[in-house]
Amino acid sequence: MWGYGDVMTRTHEIVPRLPNGDQDAEGTRACGMSTEAALQMLEGRWKTAVLARLFDRPVLRFSELRRAIGGVSAKMLTEQLRELERDGLVRRTVYPEIPPRVEYELTDDGRGLLPALTALRAWAEARAARQPLVP
Repeated sequence: MWGYGDVMTRTHEIVPRLPNGDQDAEGTRACGMSTEAALQMLEGRWKTAVLARLFDRPVLRFSELRRAIGGVSAKMLTEQLRELERDGLVRRTVYPEIPPRVEYELTDDGRGLLPALTALRAWAEARAARQPLVP
């Protein structure tokens, strides 16, 4: 169990050893670090909503995304999209038209998140059924 001095320990330092014992301490640390890096790509209130909409429709314009999500400001959506683009999850295409047309779509890495996000949703739904979330 963790003692008081372990309260400020980083997540990747407390990831448990795999049950089969195949993973050494360095492997455990690397696993935790890569998981943390992946989760950081999804940090942000609107990123999973953007990804979900792009899973449903492969290409969306900015205005379509904003309408589909609802409640997000143009500034915040722009920030979230830029971060997703920077992390290689979303591709932005600008067409040289008047007015300019900008479309967003998932990259291969972005589409690769579908199984993980589907599993996370299933976990959240099962947990909510057992223990309702407290606001």
